[in-house]
Amino acid sequence: MSPPSLIQATASTPASAPIALSYELFPPRNEAAAASLWATIRELESTNPDYVAVTYGANGSNRDTALELSHRLLTETSLRPLAHLTCVGTTADELAEIISELLDHGVRGILALRGDLPKDPAAARKPGSLAYAQDLIELIRRVEQRRSALLCAGKVAIGVAAYPAKHPESPSIEHDVEVLLAKQRSGADFAITQVFFHADQYKDLVTRARRAGVSIPIIPGVMPLTSLRRVERLGVLTGVEPDPKLLDALGRADDAAESRRIGVAATVDLARAALDAGAPGIHLYTFNEHAAALDVLDKLQLLRPSRPAVGRRPAAPELVQA
Repeated sequence: MSPPSLIQATASTPASAPIALSYELFPPRNEAAAASLWATIRELESTNPDYVAVTYGANGSNRDTALELSHRLLTETSLRPLAHLTCVGTTADELAEIISELLDHGVRGILALRGDLPKDPAAARKPGSLAYAQDLIELIRRVEQRRSALLCAGKVAIGVAAYPAKHPESPSIEHDVEVLLAKQRSGADFAITQVFFHADQYKDLVTRARRAGVSIPIIPGVMPLTSLRRVERLGVLTGVEPDPKLLDALGRADDAAESRRIGVAATVDLARAALDAGAPGIHLYTFNEHAAALDVLDKLQLLRPSRPAVGRRPAAPELVQA
């Protein structure tokens, strides 16, 4: 008779995990932007997020600054970077080199994205380039497999994008779910949604995805809706009409403080609706600004797991000659 398994012998596990918290940042374009970004990073670090996503420009346009930011987050802060990586217009060999470089820096999370199609169609058809996020996921897993002995203390977590509203290039919302399922089968571990404006969009996405067989966590991406111009712009990009009442309220705001109050309240309502629908976490698109993001977090009052304080890594000591 075989002994009982540990699962059988131990007490039942907690019913639910703590709510995950993450932010999104983009690499700075100049020194002034860098100073502002690092002020934001220090403020966000105090909230002890689970990870911080670092965006990656179309066709790797800001590759060096993105890699530098990820490296500095690892060496100068207690934050864990989730590195964005796009594949359209880039060859498998080029991407494998970038993935290896990320892993060598200590990155253990990658958000695998197709990326925006270039204006020049020929650039997307570059010989040997990858066309879909699914291809990139499989490439990451192949690179990981080749380096498995180096990653014994931390395998790679791969995230992907999910769409509460129909992707602008998709024939249907059903097709979007089929794509998400294909990404899961290729090795994706979790998904983060694009921005949404209506409370039922996240819940409907999760319902469709679960019925189709998607089992990975689907984390709602929430943007502080404090800027009328930004909300209108994202409405155009996503093809989803923002709430007319929100647009009207933002348009009538007397000053930035009132606009921020209105937008934070609307964002909190969206995030709470997602959490009520079973969301495992909240991902905040910060646009490198911490004030509104922290306002949203404060009003949500998320229960965060207590962790030992983690200090910043000390700089390497200088060699002293005797």
